Amino acid sequence: MESTLPPIIQASELLKLYTSESIVIIDARSGKDAKSNYESKHLEGALFLDLDIDLAEVNNDPSIGGRHPLPKIEDFAKTLSTIGLSNKSHVIIYDDKNGSNAAARLWWMLKSIGHEKVQVLNGGIQEAEKVKFPMSSKSEVIKKTEGYEFNDWKLPLADLDEVEKVSQMENHTVIDVRDADRYQGKVEPIDLVAGHIPGAINIPFSENLNENGLFLSQSDLKDKYEDIFKKTESKNIIVHCGSGVTACHTLLAMAYAGLEIPKLYVGSWGEWSRNDKPIATLNSKR
Repeated sequence: MESTLPPIIQASELLKLYTSESIVIIDARSGKDAKSNYESKHLEGALFLDLDIDLAEVNNDPSIGGRHPLPKIEDFAKTLSTIGLSNKSHVIIYDDKNGSNAAARLWWMLKSIGHEKVQVLNGGIQEAEKVKFPMSSKSEVIKKTEGYEFNDWKLPLADLDEVEKVSQMENHTVIDVRDADRYQGKVEPIDLVAGHIPGAINIPFSENLNENGLFLSQSDLKDKYEDIFKKTESKNIIVHCGSGVTACHTLLAMAYAGLEIPKLYVGSWGEWSRNDKPIATLNSKR
């Protein structure tokens, strides 16, 4: 049975819930200082997961699967067991980037493994601090669990070949959630080539947020994306970013709006741009 929990939880709601035995809070901040930042200050009781180690199987060749390929599902299930998660745990995830980085990625992975009770903290650690959520710098105790039961990734995925085949078809929509300058090919701070997948449209993930860094209301998000779903069946919508991480922010926004979760292209621009595939820029003929 599908969970009735909304995928987003407000900081004030979490403040009322966090002493519950069934709650598992996960700090999913990323970057080179993420672990040390966690150790310096985190939500009381929160456990840490590392994007590069726990939520991806990073290899030396991003042309195969991109910069953050999914880990093997059995390895991910083992990670969940290691931090005390069971299939029944109520998981609440936060980061320090408005949910746009590893928090959304972990949310997608848990939903895809079939986990029902999982939410992302709206506004992340910054909002938690505003409502005076208890903070800690101590080592947290991990609860014992019998092990996480898994089957397979359940949410839809697209690969390089599918994206190349359908990106310019009228009955398909590929959404690039990177910022406009990267999409237009003006700059490329991370990958080797600037530009975008021919046929892809640009809806930056940052547009899912208001001026305070919080998610737009469910109705506003529905208004934002509903026309795409009316024009294109969800099974023909593919969402990507640079490395398959921030794309999950838009999938989270769509789920929050009550829309179906379309396909995630995990390899994203990091993979596409390294495979001698067509490259478009703002001034390209489409």
